[in-house]
Amino acid sequence: MSGAGAVFEPATGDGPPGPDPVADPAAAERRAAEVRVAYEGLLQIRRLTTAGGGDPAAAPAAWERGQPVRAVALALEAAGVPPSALGADGGRAATGYRVSPGERPGQVRVEWLGPPGGGAAQDEEAALSRCARVLERLGWEALLYRGPRRRRFLEVEPIPAPTT
Repeated sequence: MSGAGAVFEPATGDGPPGPDPVADPAAAERRAAEVRVAYEGLLQIRRLTTAGGGDPAAAPAAWERGQPVRAVALALEAAGVPPSALGADGGRAATGYRVSPGERPGQVRVEWLGPPGGGAAQDEEAALSRCARVLERLGWEALLYRGPRRRRFLEVEPIPAPTT
């Protein structure tokens, strides 16, 4: 979570757990407000940079194309999809999405991870399908693949920028 003067960072799934809404409702609400403001900022960038005043949800803006991990993580967090998290010991402490750079520039990988024995593997197809729907509504192409140990993941890329 960002503090005073800190830059907002969307949850990629590789950070510490977010604020617990039961244990610290005020911190959880602050985080939710930060996410809403950042997401509205992203949509405003799209509105201002979309050629011909088209639909701002139609395609990622240049900013998003330059920082796809942050853009995809923000979209997922703003949609209410829970991020995974790492505990103090470096192990998975929460089940959710993990966004990381893909194999090619501009590509992102989204996985569904959780603590050992937490059921993430059983939930991954449905959870990743939800992630794909969120991203596709925002102009990202999200393809579901099966990787090592038969674990599924999404490869995510921005759709081609509209031409004027």
